[in-house]
Amino acid sequence: MSKKTVLITSATGRIGKELVARLAANDAFTVRACYFSDAKADSLLALGADEVVKFDLSDTATWGPALEGVSAVYSASLDPMLEGHLAFCKELGKRKTQIDHVVRVSCMGADTNTASYDPDQHASRAGAGIPLMLQHYWWGEKALIDEGLNVTALRNNFFMNHLLKTDCETIDTEGWFSNPLGDMRNSFVATRDIAEAAAVVLSEGPARHGNKFYDITGPAPQSMAEIAADLGRAMGKTLEYRAQSMVDFENDFGATRAEFFEYLTNGFYTRCSPDFYNLTGHKPASYYDYLTTKGASGETGLEELWQGNLWKKGEDAMKDAAKA
Repeated sequence: MSKKTVLITSATGRIGKELVARLAANDAFTVRACYFSDAKADSLLALGADEVVKFDLSDTATWGPALEGVSAVYSASLDPMLEGHLAFCKELGKRKTQIDHVVRVSCMGADTNTASYDPDQHASRAGAGIPLMLQHYWWGEKALIDEGLNVTALRNNFFMNHLLKTDCETIDTEGWFSNPLGDMRNSFVATRDIAEAAAVVLSEGPARHGNKFYDITGPAPQSMAEIAADLGRAMGKTLEYRAQSMVDFENDFGATRAEFFEYLTNGFYTRCSPDFYNLTGHKPASYYDYLTTKGASGETGLEELWQGNLWKKGEDAMKDAAKA
């Protein structure tokens, strides 16, 4: 039986690296991993990718070579790249007789097709609508669905490794971090678990998982004090959580991210979904286990904490994307 070629976009990201490593161990696939920076191509081959290819959502000339002979696509993109993703969906739609499955990374709350929302009941502030970032995630799903593709959406809770990246300096040098989440518990999810779910869905294919929408969460909701205790234990030091007002948080990161964090503060992401267990047959990783154990790509969550970060204090990373 011939192998199925799967294109993994954002392959050098935290989910992408794990997915490359997992699918590389599956003889049913030829793994074609995308890179943006030439310097990262060799690292994908080291993880087991059969092929590597330059890919840029803002450069249509890279799309054709990446998609040649591909029958399945793992689709992930940074929030500011929404318009590029929407355009790429149209290219995938032109190839729907070739591409039989697209697995899209999304977010809990991007549910316009599976649930109904009343802004007066589901927003944190009077008169506020559904957070723009969640609307964007839904648009990212809908663009694929509208093209007639077989789509599986992994609607993930807030990533464990994204939670404290903006506080690495104070964590390292001063032993504290801050955000507005306080005592509200959220079931943060490990990126390696998202990759495992994606690997299962791709392996079992669209006959079983096409037009399915899975909420992927952690095994238990945690407060910031509990997160501080787990991270401190993993680092061998005492860490302090310092509460931050939403006003100060918005001043640090902009209105779009603050709007999203308000969903976290009102309990929208507290729920623990059974979907990961139903896909894989085991519980998702706890925050402490994520920090202290290695994923398929060979890194612990603690090692990932110190790697690159889209969000920086004093910069609104979503300023341009908000205009989409």
